[in-house]
Amino acid sequence: MDLPIIYHPDYVAPLPEGHRFPMPKFRLLYELLLSDGVARPEQIHTSKLPPPEWIELVHTPEYVQAYCEGTLDPKAQRRIGLPWTPALANRTCVAVGGTILTAQLALECGLACNTAGGTHHAFPSYGSGFCIFNDLAIASRLLQHLNLVQKILIVDLDVHQGDGTAFIFQDDESVFTFSMHCEVNFPGTKQNSDLDVPLSEGMEDDEYLQTLANYLPDLLSKVKPDLVLYDAGVDPHVGDRLGKLCLTDRGLFRREMQVLSTCIAAGYPVACVIGGGYADDMNFLVYRHSLLHRAASEVYRQYRL
Repeated sequence: MDLPIIYHPDYVAPLPEGHRFPMPKFRLLYELLLSDGVARPEQIHTSKLPPPEWIELVHTPEYVQAYCEGTLDPKAQRRIGLPWTPALANRTCVAVGGTILTAQLALECGLACNTAGGTHHAFPSYGSGFCIFNDLAIASRLLQHLNLVQKILIVDLDVHQGDGTAFIFQDDESVFTFSMHCEVNFPGTKQNSDLDVPLSEGMEDDEYLQTLANYLPDLLSKVKPDLVLYDAGVDPHVGDRLGKLCLTDRGLFRREMQVLSTCIAAGYPVACVIGGGYADDMNFLVYRHSLLHRAASEVYRQYRL
């Protein structure tokens, strides 16, 4: 069996012309993985719409209903940064379903990758920073609710702090949140993760990877998670519009190999989401996101999962 990869055509919903959120990247990533031979069609698993009660394991019923019905007040809608449409509401829920399926397949197979996900700025009663429902938190709570796992480690290497995730689990010892992010970047007001590692602006590959190596192995030994949820945002890249760090393509690939090898070698299953990434050249951006799936395919074969 090959690495499970999760995708749905509804991961893409129309946005106004010129909107800065790179919505086409999800479909283009899927197409690139197939055209480059990273994945074959039989490896692709299709996500399903989660029932509202799953989303409400994290988010308030009032917020879930208002968002899904398009009745959020304009200020709350502006904070999200994406104009509401029925297609976007559907896309939001399908992407959450994708991360849930990714987590379930990771438990079965040892490793699985979504081609979306990482909406870590979503709080229980509101969305923020292009994030509407917090897929990492929902998948965590659901797997615990189904008694599939007890302890979860969230490794968030998106360049922006996973503030929504940190807030959701701030009083929950069963989910350990680790965020390594650029200190001088969105969000302006940071939350307290279980472990925050703020990075200085302009950090390059070697220093970044050494910093990660200083924390991840010890964290795994300390937390001993039943599952690792990995947010592999590519916005630490030197070419990212919203990043402020200076990783190269090679640095990102080394990061993915480091995270996945460290976890899998120690016997911890990993569910991966692609996180943030913003660039003027969509092809460059999509290639950066594909480094996760390239590394995961290599690790999957290497450890004969």
